[in-house]
Amino acid sequence: MDLPRPLREGRLIRRYKRFLADIDLQGETVTAHCPNPGAMTGLNAPGLRAWVSRSDDPRRKLAHTLELLEAVGGLVGIHTGRPNAIVAEAIAAGLIPELAGYATLRREVRYGAASRVDMVLDDPARGACYVEVKNVHLRRPEGPHPGAAEFPDSVTARGARHLEELAAMVAAGHRAVMMFCVQRMDCDRVVAAADIDPRYASGLARAAAAGVEVLAWDCAITPDRITLRRPLPVIV
Repeated sequence: MDLPRPLREGRLIRRYKRFLADIDLQGETVTAHCPNPGAMTGLNAPGLRAWVSRSDDPRRKLAHTLELLEAVGGLVGIHTGRPNAIVAEAIAAGLIPELAGYATLRREVRYGAASRVDMVLDDPARGACYVEVKNVHLRRPEGPHPGAAEFPDSVTARGARHLEELAAMVAAGHRAVMMFCVQRMDCDRVVAAADIDPRYASGLARAAAAGVEVLAWDCAITPDRITLRRPLPVIV
């Protein structure tokens, strides 16, 4: 997936009120939209290198959007709206073997209890496959799982509900997949952050036991493009 061009490089001054970030763009301070509702642990330290995109849409309150930050292990994508496009592009290219070979891909399909699933793959011979995509950016070198990408980085009741709805699709005779898109390049596995959200961790285990397939891929990231790179094991 190509990122908006050109991204401007600067330094993070502060991230605040969840969706705001002040960025120093080589002497010019701008307030950017921070499209990430999580805690962003380890990614909110003042002085981190940052990359922002800019929109000329006059209807936008903030012209700039925070896209990337540089952590110790390299670039990290923090835009939670990007993984759906990254994964859809990889599916269309046949990159993910488990999700290859379907005739159609639909985005944002209503299902469950007034929810939307990120995508549904359909094929006359294979039926439907419901795919939920989660952005993963948390890595805690001093935490309980050094080297692992962890999800979630804050309590997510919505995420727990999605797991229940995926399990319901399996019970109804469909395939259902929980896909973790790790927008980092420095992790060797994905684990549920049970100390942050025990409900989500236990829900993931129950969903997997019920037949929900759990996949994870990390990404190759540059200021120009983000693409899926390699599968990672998921510890459930």
